Amino acid sequence: MRTLKDSWFMLRSDFRGDKLKILGTLVITVVFMSYLGGLTSLIANDVLGEQDRTMLADFLFLSFIPLLGLTFSRRSMKYWSEDSYTKMLVYLRTLPIPAAVILSRRKLQGVGSFTLNGTLFFVIIYLLGENFRAELAVPSYIAFAITWLGFGFMVSGLYIFIEYLFSGKAYLWLTLLIVVLSWATSFLVTLGGGSLFLYSISYSKEWGLLSPIMWGSLLLGTISVQLFSKWTIHRLKSRNLV
Repeated sequence: MRTLKDSWFMLRSDFRGDKLKILGTLVITVVFMSYLGGLTSLIANDVLGEQDRTMLADFLFLSFIPLLGLTFSRRSMKYWSEDSYTKMLVYLRTLPIPAAVILSRRKLQGVGSFTLNGTLFFVIIYLLGENFRAELAVPSYIAFAITWLGFGFMVSGLYIFIEYLFSGKAYLWLTLLIVVLSWATSFLVTLGGGSLFLYSISYSKEWGLLSPIMWGSLLLGTISVQLFSKWTIHRLKSRNLV
């Protein structure tokens, strides 16, 4: 309980800083989510209307959804050129703050990012996608969105692990590797005659907020974040930040 309280205090302190930076982060978030949501809606809406088992919709959701757990700030935009995540970690390690509190703060930040980014992303898809509105009632669409956000939680644990344990350049290459794996997964599913996107639509339409894959993805996502967090804390003890 103390860990959660301390991490919440740290997170609140972040929002008491430069108001212009916070406003800039919000503007970037809205613009970026509008772009991702608009692009995804354009493609997925056609796939849904034609019931076409193409890999493109799967690839977009598999690669875009984990990004919803990121905060689109100056620090995250310059992780490659300035190794900003490592610099932040070096600073935090100079303070009397346990690693568990640092990771808890990052998880709370991730939940907030998924909430804000996910709301913008999926609302834009629904508003622009007439086939989404025709196919899914609002409760069913919420189940569809939560199902994919659960998948995002699963991968976000891995992103946190990479963020705290690797340099900016390594982070970039490992992120690109995740994108390649998303493409490979989409290709194999399509090759087998399936579609993760259409499958999630079907289950959400049939079950609504009682969808077993929705609750399953949330459970697996929570477990993934916790396991990767524990592993990250363990590995941080031996990471050389010099």
